[in-house]
Amino acid sequence: MQSSSRLFPVALLRAERCGDLSEDVYRIKAGNSPDFTVELAITRLGLADNNGAGRGAPVVLLHGSFSNRRFWYSPKGIGLGATLARAGFDVWIPEMRGHGLSPRNQQYRHNTVADYARYDLPVINAFVTELSGQRPCWLGHSLGGITLAMALGARYLAADEFAGVALFGSQVSRTAWPLRVAPLNWAARLVLRGFEHLSGPRFKRGPEDEPAGIGLELLRWHGLRRRLGRGGADWRDGLAEVKLPLLVVAGAGDRQDPPWACEQLFLRFGGDGQFLMLGQAQGFSQDFGHVDMLVSKAAQAQVWPQVVRWLSAPARVLPQASVAEGLAAFEGQAKL
Repeated sequence: MQSSSRLFPVALLRAERCGDLSEDVYRIKAGNSPDFTVELAITRLGLADNNGAGRGAPVVLLHGSFSNRRFWYSPKGIGLGATLARAGFDVWIPEMRGHGLSPRNQQYRHNTVADYARYDLPVINAFVTELSGQRPCWLGHSLGGITLAMALGARYLAADEFAGVALFGSQVSRTAWPLRVAPLNWAARLVLRGFEHLSGPRFKRGPEDEPAGIGLELLRWHGLRRRLGRGGADWRDGLAEVKLPLLVVAGAGDRQDPPWACEQLFLRFGGDGQFLMLGQAQGFSQDFGHVDMLVSKAAQAQVWPQVVRWLSAPARVLPQASVAEGLAAFEGQAKL
């Protein structure tokens, strides 16, 4: 079978029509990771009637923990991913190792955020750039946003390889105080080493499992020494040299990744960017939480238009009046 890429082996698994959208699913096997069994699925969304012609600017949507591509669009064609495709963007939705259509690799239980940032994101970015002919914008939610920040801060990807980056509900500053107590942190690591994965459905965190390696890595990050790297290095320090169009979004009602922690990550970046708070004090209809900032009817009316405006702006800057416009549209729908 002929590869869909000149860079590494890529198979087109299927090409289907989903209502008014086209859905092409690729599987990448780049062989650039120490575990050569790693394969990554990536879905490309576009308007079906275009037949692949006249696609707009590429946008990559990266899901968070315990999630998959369905966070961005449902089987019924609802979601931010589908909305961006209908707005004319060339939408790409990768799924991390063992999530969704990406099979579990041989060393699945040892997968880490560092693996995603070092090996997987550069491959995805190169493939999207190759097929679209343009540098993509990346949007990451929660752990997806952290992975993006790590790839930039650790210099696994350069800022000039992106057209822009938006992080939603992403932070590494907040931690539960028991994890800062060394004996408790060590005990948690010891217990976790006995598992292959953490079950999202069992703990009601989402439809997917997470490898134990992710949990062990987060325990190390949130321990007493707060080690966010190897060999004494901290990937957050590298963010000061990252200058690119940046949007960091926090939900005023987010208890998992609170606004103050998201803002701390935002302030780590060099250059100019925008920090957007989604709360009633900022003109929104509610204080958005961790998930409903992107997956809710209120988000559909108020947040998704903000994303479209930011992606459409040449300088990637949100106009100040857009919040009031979104709220007016939401209140108008509520009256129908």
